[in-house]
Amino acid sequence: MSEVLVVAGERLARYGFGAGHPFGLDRHDAFYREFEARGLERRCRIEEPRRASADELALFHSPAYLAFLQQRSATGEGYLDGGDTPAFRGVFETASDVVGGVLLAGTEIMQGRARRAFVPIAGLHHAARRGAAGFCALNDCGVLIEWLRREHGLQRIAYVDIDAHHGDGLYYGFETDPGVIFADIHEDGRHLYPGTGSEDEIGKGEATGTKLNLPLMPGADDAAFEPAWEQVLRHLETFAPEFIILQAGADSVAGDPLTHLRFSPGAHARATADLRNLAERLGHGRLLATGGGGYHRPNIASAWNAVVEHLFA
Repeated sequence: MSEVLVVAGERLARYGFGAGHPFGLDRHDAFYREFEARGLERRCRIEEPRRASADELALFHSPAYLAFLQQRSATGEGYLDGGDTPAFRGVFETASDVVGGVLLAGTEIMQGRARRAFVPIAGLHHAARRGAAGFCALNDCGVLIEWLRREHGLQRIAYVDIDAHHGDGLYYGFETDPGVIFADIHEDGRHLYPGTGSEDEIGKGEATGTKLNLPLMPGADDAAFEPAWEQVLRHLETFAPEFIILQAGADSVAGDPLTHLRFSPGAHARATADLRNLAERLGHGRLLATGGGGYHRPNIASAWNAVVEHLFA
């Protein structure tokens, strides 16, 4: 059995928005065509997602928001937020498949049937406990964190984000929680949505110091990524997490139409390899990567497949 699981397929590909929206329905296929071209489907185990239950979604999201999302999903009308995230018929069910895909990957890792995993259409990091935001209807990584604690009793879970946008749904969702070790390299919020993630946001109360935000200026490239990444690794080493989540947004790669960072896919490769090695040094090997953002299809193909390639030891 392969040490690497990839959760992919038609049910996951349905999460997206039409009519020229940047988060279109072709993002999954952009990844998967290159995945097959590199022969990675012969090295990985591939599974379709399952659907997350209402009980699982409620681990992170409020009942009122879940009821609102179901109502908008039934009609397919309006927006889920202030105007970034359109409703469509079935959005609740489709987003629940995204969450379920991540929970499936988490289950396989925790039960020893996979060492590491990748879920391309996932890492919807803007969704908050009480609302949608930034193309994100449900926060799969937020649900995963709460699920890992409830089902497996984990005490220290790391969330690492190299998407160009700040992972605000995760940061504010766990800002006062010392059990979530948060590290996020992103474009400075003075220049990019959602406008958050300054260096002085380090957590609150008992969680002070468990959170690391590293904003970079527009145009920052691999030379700027390197020292920031070294800070991330030192931060993680301090807390020795029992499970590591990587949000590997491809919108931090040069050429994305919505952002202004200029990383190469080599940054995604390095992040994956270093987190893989850290997880192995910590003795558990648990690393689950998600695709996150990315709106230039060739960058999606190259960055996400670099992640998959470097999940292998």
